Amino acid sequence: MILVTGATGQLGGLVVENLLKKMPASELAVLVRDASKAADLKVKGVDVRVGTYFDKESLTKAFEGVEKVLLVSSNDFNDRLGQHKNVVDAAKAAGVQHIFYTGVTLKNIETSPLKPLLGDHYQTEDYIKVSGLTYTFLQNSLYQEVIPMFAGPTALETGIFFAGGEGKVAFASRIDLAEATANILASTGHENKTYNLTGAEAHSFADIAAELSNLSGKTVGYVSPESEAFETSLKQFGLPEGIVIMSVLFAAGIKNGDFDVTYSALEELLGRKPTDLKTFLKVAYGV
Repeated sequence: MILVTGATGQLGGLVVENLLKKMPASELAVLVRDASKAADLKVKGVDVRVGTYFDKESLTKAFEGVEKVLLVSSNDFNDRLGQHKNVVDAAKAAGVQHIFYTGVTLKNIETSPLKPLLGDHYQTEDYIKVSGLTYTFLQNSLYQEVIPMFAGPTALETGIFFAGGEGKVAFASRIDLAEATANILASTGHENKTYNLTGAEAHSFADIAAELSNLSGKTVGYVSPESEAFETSLKQFGLPEGIVIMSVLFAAGIKNGDFDVTYSALEELLGRKPTDLKTFLKVAYGV
């Protein structure tokens, strides 16, 4: 039995969708906070179990009879490490044999401006190792799907205003990452391994602007302001403080070259080339 957490979320939902192509629904379980949101999975024969990362007792009960657990990292930053520890502890208590964890690929977390935001991914991995559970770490690059968020949905008209400097990112599509994750979960030979899952090429936001210009026939400019000016502009849009801080930190990390690393693991796991930047941008911006 394989259990996927966060199964009604974007990554978890795609992983489940791919697993259902590879195995009987009766061998698949999902952890959700609200069972009604997984009604479609229940109809397909998937075992829907209710629990939250904050409630260790609910997790232990949900993990009963499960061999493999995919821990999709929490998107709730309220003691995220504590949430992950609850999942690990519950998995161990329930007799789970193998835990898979979705973290992040960075050049060096210790020198990254993103350490306050993403350091708990590496702390989670350390905690899993100490737990004694068999593990597989899936260290994902930034999703291609964040490009419109950082570049702006109206980039074709307004250009790109983002404090990423000349930093490059080996963006990977969430769809590709989910497929690769499902391939790992449904196969063997991944014990105590770490997979760095990135796109095949790294691109800067200047590259993104140039590609959008080529695709649209318009001139899409790119301006990289200083961090303080970028933060001020975001605040002027009335964005929540948490979103502003997150955007500023990610821009600083990108500028620092934290995501400028490429690996072949994603292509090998997919058995094909990952989705490239041009293909993604054509769909995302309708050009």
